[in-house]
Amino acid sequence: MQREQISVFDIFKIGIGPSSSHTLGPWRAAQQFTASLKKQGLLEQVVQIKILLYGSLAKTGKGHGTDIAILLGLNGGDPVTFDVNAIDTTIADIKKDHLLVLNGEKMISFDYDEDLIFQFFESLPFHPNAVTFQAFLDSGKAFSETYYSIGGGFVVKEGDAGNEKDQVELPFPVEKASELLHWCLTTGLKVSEIVMENELAWRTEAETRKGIVQHFTVMKDCTYRGCHTSGFLPGGLNVGRRAAALNKRLIGNHIYTDYESWITAIRKGGNGFNYTLDWVSCFALAVNEENASFGRVVTAPTNGAAGVIPAVLQYYIAFCDGFTEEKIIQFIACASEIGSIFKKGATISAAMGGCQAEIGVSSAMAAAALTECMGGSQRQVLMAAEIAMEHHLGLTCDPIGGLVQIPCIERNTMGAIKAITASQLALQSNPDKAKVSLDAVVNTMWETALDMNSKYKETSDGGLATNIPISLPEC
Repeated sequence: MQREQISVFDIFKIGIGPSSSHTLGPWRAAQQFTASLKKQGLLEQVVQIKILLYGSLAKTGKGHGTDIAILLGLNGGDPVTFDVNAIDTTIADIKKDHLLVLNGEKMISFDYDEDLIFQFFESLPFHPNAVTFQAFLDSGKAFSETYYSIGGGFVVKEGDAGNEKDQVELPFPVEKASELLHWCLTTGLKVSEIVMENELAWRTEAETRKGIVQHFTVMKDCTYRGCHTSGFLPGGLNVGRRAAALNKRLIGNHIYTDYESWITAIRKGGNGFNYTLDWVSCFALAVNEENASFGRVVTAPTNGAAGVIPAVLQYYIAFCDGFTEEKIIQFIACASEIGSIFKKGATISAAMGGCQAEIGVSSAMAAAALTECMGGSQRQVLMAAEIAMEHHLGLTCDPIGGLVQIPCIERNTMGAIKAITASQLALQSNPDKAKVSLDAVVNTMWETALDMNSKYKETSDGGLATNIPISLPEC
């Protein structure tokens, strides 16, 4: 059986909010479809495109920006580099002019209301997040492909094996936590060091380090931007941004024009419990308010949970003297391995497993990373991840209005705080006496996901999504 190979840059991806499975994944699927057309020499023959959205992509697609992402992807935009300030005008032009420029090369007529079809009552069997692209050619023939957005920005084309990466020989192959622990104990390497050794199979250490630093730069810029931007989130719920006001209350009226001076000022405020707690919440709110506003974020391991890891990392930087490149790389590398274990053994897709698959996994990742960076043993690292997930089991995904806002944004603050608590517990515990292993909690999470009613899996058919009138103000 072929092992799934996941790089740190598969778990952490630079993109645009609000959802990895509903925005980033469909965007990548659209890019892959136009690339497929070009590879087969069909791009110039296309006269019409139709897009069919199924399952969760149909039910909460507009709230998550699936339609926007697909149009931008077909039009030749890339989520890593596309100007987030140009999203609204680009989509408005496509709708007004009834034109798409496939792959940025081939102009065709496109009618948003007729050619983008939401199949609200139909799902495809492989995965709830499915999209079919149909290209009609000037010869009268048609070409179609179906893609599945399986969570965290991962995309699988129907008929493919599902492994996005070329198979390479990894020095330390890992499917389960027990295998990871085996390699750590036999080599004496930390989890982050195992990751860095495996990354050498794909690129040089210098390239990996540069890439991780680039991802951290996006994280810190997003956090800083979110802490200094007020107003209301798009989508019609009239949810007000809170991070900027909280930032101002905590730091005063002085305006810090760059991240470094801002972090220095935060440090000077001390490390009292309430002060620290407020800042962790502020960091998480900031990232996910940016995410909900179609801002540039790092999928970690999803967009809906993108605030947990940056919040815990910022906590480590501001309150634990972790502001060094080496420690930041260590943190992100360690977190990625825990995320990959959950993806291999369970899921990181809310459409498959509810919010335990997003906030729960991100909290486990952050807990493990913080524990290693604070000097915990390999066993304590895995114990921290287990504790964090154990207390997210069964968490549903029930976004009001299909938007990644309520309860999603606040849940990132909860996931971050739980991660720090889990780390503290693990650091003060003897992992040899633990009753629950990380593998056991991964298996339990997957079993819980299979048992969970579909209305709690990102469909907005149950839970808060149906019990809270969207006209009510946020509490």
